Amino acid sequence: MTIIKWQGWTAPDTMLVKPILLRLILALSNMKVSQSTMLSARQLDECARLGRQLARLRIARKIKQTDAALRSGLSRNTVYRLEKGDPGLAFGQVLRYLEAIAPGSTLLDLLSETDPALLSLQAREQTRRVRDMTVAELKELDF
Repeated sequence: MTIIKWQGWTAPDTMLVKPILLRLILALSNMKVSQSTMLSARQLDECARLGRQLARLRIARKIKQTDAALRSGLSRNTVYRLEKGDPGLAFGQVLRYLEAIAPGSTLLDLLSETDPALLSLQAREQTRRVRDMTVAELKELDF
């Protein structure tokens, strides 16, 4: 008969095989997988881009993050994670959030940035106040 030593136990191999297998199966089934470690850098960038676009759409439509969370039935923390591009969230949560901030919009609309509110936000961001040139700058340009 073969004797197996495991974590301070000494037992015949036939008595120990089944409990070891059961513990191993239980340990593997309870393991959490971090999505950010399973994705490539390109995929993580895509998640971050999607989160940024959701945040921009919410801001363009002038909706507070807490209001968007209430409308979508998500916690504010989940909404924060969505807008940061957390890859560990469920796809359904993304769709619920999108529906809450832009009813009737699709992911294609979001990714193509065709929403009128986004176009308006982009125009507001591009307008810059122009200051007068100083005397030194004018002399520099004088030919």
